[in-house]
Amino acid sequence: MKNTSLPILVAALAALSMPQTADAFTSRGGAKVNPVGSGLFEVVPKAGGIGRDYWCAAADYAQRELKAPWSAKLYVARGLGPSETTRRKSAAQFTLDAQQAAAGSAGGFHNINSLKPGESMKVSQAFSYCHQLQTTF
Repeated sequence: MKNTSLPILVAALAALSMPQTADAFTSRGGAKVNPVGSGLFEVVPKAGGIGRDYWCAAADYAQRELKAPWSAKLYVARGLGPSETTRRKSAAQFTLDAQQAAAGSAGGFHNINSLKPGESMKVSQAFSYCHQLQTTF
C-alpha cells in the first residue's frame, strides 16, 4: 500500500499559498472585487473587460458592500495592471478616499477606458454603466 500522505500534504500547502478569492464580491456584471486593505479595493473583470466593466463593478461594490451613498465619489487609486489579489493580468484599484487617490490628477475622467490614477466619478454615475453591459443569450 502506497503512502498517500505526502501528496495530500503538498496539495494542502499549495492551496494555502494561493490568493484567497473565495469570498470575493461578485458584481452584477460578473467582475470580482477584492479588498486590498486600508480603504482600497481591486476590480478584476472577466476576460476582455473594458472601462465600463471596471467602473460598474467598483460602484456596485461601493454601494452594496461598503454602503456608500450614491453621491460618494469613486477614485482610481491604481490604474490598469496585474492583479494583487489574483493571478489575473488586468485589474484596477479604487477607493472612496480622495487622499488615497493619486496626487496631481485633475480629477474627473477623460476617457472611460483610460482608468488613470486620480480619475473619479460619483458612485451613481459609475453604477449607470452597469445598465450598459452587454448581455448574452
